[in-house]
Amino acid sequence: MEREIFNFFTGLLEKVSGISYQTGKEYLLENRLKELAISLGYKDLRDFYEGIRNNLKPQIINQIVDTLTTNETYFFRDQHPFEAIKKNILPELFQKKAQDKTIKIWSSACSTGQEPYSIALLILEYFSTYISTYKINIYATDISETSLKKAKEGIYNQIEVNRGLPVTFLIKYFKQEGGHWRISDDVKRLVRFEFLNLLDVENKVRERFDLILCRYVLIYFNRDTKTKVFKSLWNCLNNGGYLLLGATEIPPISLPDLEKKTFGNTIVYYKA
Repeated sequence: MEREIFNFFTGLLEKVSGISYQTGKEYLLENRLKELAISLGYKDLRDFYEGIRNNLKPQIINQIVDTLTTNETYFFRDQHPFEAIKKNILPELFQKKAQDKTIKIWSSACSTGQEPYSIALLILEYFSTYISTYKINIYATDISETSLKKAKEGIYNQIEVNRGLPVTFLIKYFKQEGGHWRISDDVKRLVRFEFLNLLDVENKVRERFDLILCRYVLIYFNRDTKTKVFKSLWNCLNNGGYLLLGATEIPPISLPDLEKKTFGNTIVYYKA
């Protein structure tokens, strides 16, 4: 892949989303962009580059970001964080919030919806007695419009439901439609999906949350962007709330009110 073209698209992606494509990813980037270029009527990647570099429209930028963002996700990913949410975090939050009876959860990079739906499934399955008396909001955001569309539809193929989803949950909370499975309205009602660029959290998010998940996202940012995004998320967390990162991720900065806790195999960050 020509360096000029690589620099143009990686620079655009980092400016818009904060995601940093490192050298060595040229092959991956080239294949994804070629497919987009051809779908838009360009003959090849060079033709696409020449056609848009001086005429970057918002729709094209969104399509490029959609193409180049990683949307790897599945139900109950890694499993042990969801065990910690079920056994430790949610019971504590329901007890703490007994007065105002409101619990707010944010899946900040929700991709095609499996993460926030996994939390909704836990609540319906194990904490159903609270649903009638507590206001439970699961806010789910992503930078990919394509992923959000799929998340809102709540329809998954057989491979997707086979990845991490217990069969008992599939039978109880999904309806089969041909070769696909549609998640029930009871689950969907707990989740609110919105488009959000994590670089814009300070300007766009006015709510405060009791639990925030930002898993396998910071690894795609450079050091400064990691710090900016982490601070923004931390500022959106209520005192006594929890932040979950991916298993391989750690906070890029130390903060006076940040307390590391361990529940089983899961490390979480508690706002003291």
